[in-house]
Amino acid sequence: MQALNLTPADSRPTFDDDASRWAAVVARDPRADDVFFYSVRTTGVYCRPSCAARLARRENVAFHASTAAAAAAGFRPCKRCQPELAPRAVRHAALVAEACRLIESAEQPPDLNALADGAGLSPFHFHRVFKRIIGVTPKAYADARRAARVRDGLEAGQAVTRVVYDAGFNSNGRFYDHVARTLGMQPTRFRAGGAGETIRFAVGQCALGAILVAATARGICTIELGDDPATLLRDFEARFKAATLQGGDREFEQWVARVVGFVERPSLGLDLPLDVRGTAFQARVWQALCAIPPGHTASYADIATQIGAPRAMRAVAQACAANPVAVAIPCHRVIRNDGALSGYRWGVERKRVLLASEARREA
Repeated sequence: MQALNLTPADSRPTFDDDASRWAAVVARDPRADDVFFYSVRTTGVYCRPSCAARLARRENVAFHASTAAAAAAGFRPCKRCQPELAPRAVRHAALVAEACRLIESAEQPPDLNALADGAGLSPFHFHRVFKRIIGVTPKAYADARRAARVRDGLEAGQAVTRVVYDAGFNSNGRFYDHVARTLGMQPTRFRAGGAGETIRFAVGQCALGAILVAATARGICTIELGDDPATLLRDFEARFKAATLQGGDREFEQWVARVVGFVERPSLGLDLPLDVRGTAFQARVWQALCAIPPGHTASYADIATQIGAPRAMRAVAQACAANPVAVAIPCHRVIRNDGALSGYRWGVERKRVLLASEARREA
């Protein structure tokens, strides 16, 4: 597997002297945008540091703390970088937020052209901006919202037919084409807490405390860690309250033994199938987590950058928290940007033990 680039991000420069400001203008450094502005005496305009206009001569450039200061000095805003407007990233974020509201409120998911028209961008440009900010395409986002509507409706006990149309599907056929990816089981089974689904499970002990392993016919669906076996079992039964839960048979006990061995020594690898389902964004995060080798860590910012959504650090953290299979999807290898350990679904101390053990074995 390919390791992530774990080089720490550079700290943000302060741009507190003319030399560093001029260097930012020469480099067209976007980090300096809205920290200061510069004006050009020969053209009479002021710009953002990242402006793509032709570089002026240093002796003709002055620096200003704000757009108001530049205007008061007699300069007009550049038509190219439009420094008097909100930064482009902010404008794009507002456009994408409005598009998300449209997707969430519409009975039928709006098509790409309609969303792009509403944002005042071309379909290609809007698609690229939306994916950069949200981390997934507009279609994937709409699919995830439909999946959430389906889950909410079924969990509320609504009839399947009503859920189908409330979620924006034009027909039962289209709904059932997507249902396996949406729920992981038939809708009536999901609504009934897994009724008709057979799930094998076993509770035991490992070096990290109590462990619960469960699997559908498709693969491992749950690996939970905790202090109290009874609590793990109670939460598991509540999640699948109507499923047929089977204690582990001899074959499954062999699976559990392999999972326990893997949890205690992740470098061994786990060659068992997994049955984990999530949104398109969660799947991308989980795939990136699986690329972090034992003995290494990555920050939330690293993962966000890895999946092409550098601003989605909070969403990355939420995807880590939604991971249903401890260690198999190694969210314990994700740390804060400052190198400190952050929250872990199964306890920060277990995260510390896992990382220390992996570091010793890989040293």
